[in-house]
Amino acid sequence: MSASVTRLGIIGGSGLYELLDDPRYVEPETPYGPASAPIALGRLSGREVAFLPRHGASHEHPPHRVNYRANLWALDSLGVTRVIGVSAVGSLDPAIEPGTLVVPDQVVDRTHGRDGTYFDGPRVAHASFADPYCVAGRELAVDTVRSQGWPMRDAGTLVVIGGPRFSSRAESLWYQAQGWSIVGMTAMPEVALARELGLCYVPLCLVTDVDAGVAVGEGVTQEEVFAAFAANIARIRELLRDLVAKVGDGPDRACAALKPQPL
Repeated sequence: MSASVTRLGIIGGSGLYELLDDPRYVEPETPYGPASAPIALGRLSGREVAFLPRHGASHEHPPHRVNYRANLWALDSLGVTRVIGVSAVGSLDPAIEPGTLVVPDQVVDRTHGRDGTYFDGPRVAHASFADPYCVAGRELAVDTVRSQGWPMRDAGTLVVIGGPRFSSRAESLWYQAQGWSIVGMTAMPEVALARELGLCYVPLCLVTDVDAGVAVGEGVTQEEVFAAFAANIARIRELLRDLVAKVGDGPDRACAALKPQPL
């Protein structure tokens, strides 16, 4: 199918490496090198879908080494106009328990050293980012999550840290004191790059743990995160099937209109 065909893109996080039945794989060339893995093309709920595992097919790319620019560019080149980003996050609020699905409406970037823009010269542009996520897409996601009976939060702030280590207790307590809701490692610059391309981006954040400054005991472990995601993988797949069936064709006009024009 040509790049003019509209597809829905799904970027899978830790633990979500396969999604489509009988996919075919493509490796679009980008100015930024290869994407994290070959992109699977297939159908889900009767829709053309492009699926990309963010960390690679075998989780070989840590969060600070993911080629975010190549990933979003590759999806855009395939005709993707709407992206659902699935990720594992930690809770900064004791009331947001593991197993909760959060659809955040704000993001705070605490990463460093990542290639976070397509406009780093000689072309320059400034993206509007007051509301980082697609408003209409978020509302649809919230309604879909509720219809499935998930414990969920329909808003909140996701703070993105550099990783790959988890937070210290002091860092976690500081994030909590700011009123931020959840903590992750991959939303930035992924969301900002989607905005620069005029893509509608919808976040689905599965809480897998309570962060170090909130929990008692030894703190967060990698094993805990992967086990929690694995325990919810069937529900995530079902959620994605339902959400994909409801998403409209074509770009979200509001998101497309926010694509900055180079100076």
